[in-house]
Amino acid sequence: MNSSIGNWKHTVLYLTLIVSLLYFIESLISHKLHINHNKIHLKRSRNLPLRFRDDGTFKILQVADMHFGMGIITRCRDVLDSEFEYCSDLNTTRFLRRMIEAERPDLIAFTGDNIFGSSTTDAAESLLEAIGPAIEYGIPWAAILGNHDQESTLNREELMTFLSLMDFSVSQINPLVEDDYDKIKGGAMRLIDGFGNYRLRVYGAPGSVLANSTVFDLFFFDSGDREIVQGKRTYGWIKESQLRWLQDTSKQRIVGNPPALAFFHIPILEVRDLWYTPFIGKFQEGVACSIVQSGVLQTFVSMGNVKAAFMGHDHVNDFCGNLKGVWFCYGGGFGYHAYGRPNWHRRARVIEAKLGKGRDTWTGIQLIKTWKRLDDQDLSKIDEQVLWETSDSFLK
Repeated sequence: MNSSIGNWKHTVLYLTLIVSLLYFIESLISHKLHINHNKIHLKRSRNLPLRFRDDGTFKILQVADMHFGMGIITRCRDVLDSEFEYCSDLNTTRFLRRMIEAERPDLIAFTGDNIFGSSTTDAAESLLEAIGPAIEYGIPWAAILGNHDQESTLNREELMTFLSLMDFSVSQINPLVEDDYDKIKGGAMRLIDGFGNYRLRVYGAPGSVLANSTVFDLFFFDSGDREIVQGKRTYGWIKESQLRWLQDTSKQRIVGNPPALAFFHIPILEVRDLWYTPFIGKFQEGVACSIVQSGVLQTFVSMGNVKAAFMGHDHVNDFCGNLKGVWFCYGGGFGYHAYGRPNWHRRARVIEAKLGKGRDTWTGIQLIKTWKRLDDQDLSKIDEQVLWETSDSFLK
């Protein structure tokens, strides 16, 4: 009898010890096991759609080739020896903040190689830091991919998904279905090469006759990274499926043909021909592009409303040149971890569209111009030029 009581006491003590131990462990890790409702985050967005300001302007800041790494520990490339010791990704962040303060853009277009994949161990964290200033200022922004973004922990589809979910982003993974034919085929997203092909519509000024109409089209394309063509390694290019989508989208406009701009990372082959033409800006390195003739130029010309295309990739080229009536413009290298040249200031491109003025209302776009700013003491403004101008406005 005494033996049974002793065994029972030992069992109770043993169970009490186990329960106490489990309670202690649970108290140490409970914060990891329970949802913290205070940290649930919903994507923040500005009032959409994108539209012109009350003063009839719409301004885009192009940011090409940030090549962001891991912040303060990522060193600068191709700067003066006197600058190197204190130069890091934070210089890129500072430049972006300066540009936002100086230009107050309505949209920021990040045109690829936003991060330098091989220089970061966490692609998502680097993207959050790289694009952070746009989010801090609450500015709508759109991004596409370059040829280095996917070289870290996320593939291209994952990168575009992440970019589309970030605060104030208007980026899309791929074009949404807009016509009945595609809906019948049963997809909410159209099958197309790459990730990051989409259209952004910009509406007229508030209170104007075109306040609820598209007056400006912005097209973004995934130009890929690297590919093998006939046994040769080459850069990516904009594919036939992407151009077919662009043409189909343009055919949906029954009335009017609003001016359009295109944004992609890797230049097209024909940009090399601009060496033999008048251009505005600096042509300082070879055009690194695919050996494939993509059909982009022919498509833009046939559409008639694409006035200019904006690229990155070749960091110390910052020129604009005209091919068959379409301007092709480099953004110029923005990031300090990207290759550049000592004494060659990092730079950004600004594009501004202005509406025409009717008798008592703003009408369609009358003027599109561009300029660049240097990351020097004064944020020097250079190479201002008109890309397109008309005395007529359109209605839609």
